[in-house]
Amino acid sequence: MSNMKPKIKKSEDEWRKILTPEEFHVLREKGTERPFTGKYVNYKQEGTFVCAGCGNELFSSNAKFDSGTGWPSFWAPISKDSIKIEPDNSLGIRRSEILCSRCGGHLGHVFEDGPKPTGRRFCINSAALHFEEKQSV
Repeated sequence: MSNMKPKIKKSEDEWRKILTPEEFHVLREKGTERPFTGKYVNYKQEGTFVCAGCGNELFSSNAKFDSGTGWPSFWAPISKDSIKIEPDNSLGIRRSEILCSRCGGHLGHVFEDGPKPTGRRFCINSAALHFEEKQSV
């Protein structure tokens, strides 16, 4: 049984109304924030990183690590169904783009130079994320 919420489709104008200009640029226009400028690069709180566009749960703070690259980095998504990975041949190089599986928003890219246990580095734009702090019980 999956916890997947229904897919979200909005027009460009609808997205512009609910996203900040930076969120729109990253999520809808496949933009990238400058390294070391995002609010979650050095963020250490416990909780869940969700899509800034639709609230889909993407990454646990437990999977976050300091890659030194200037973007929040994670060694695994919260579930394999929370993201989609597609080929990205822009910039004349072959990369793997990460998209939110719910709204299709651009999150960043994944590389094969991360830590154990996956060996992967999910390099994500802070502007594509919101954070939900872990609630104490």
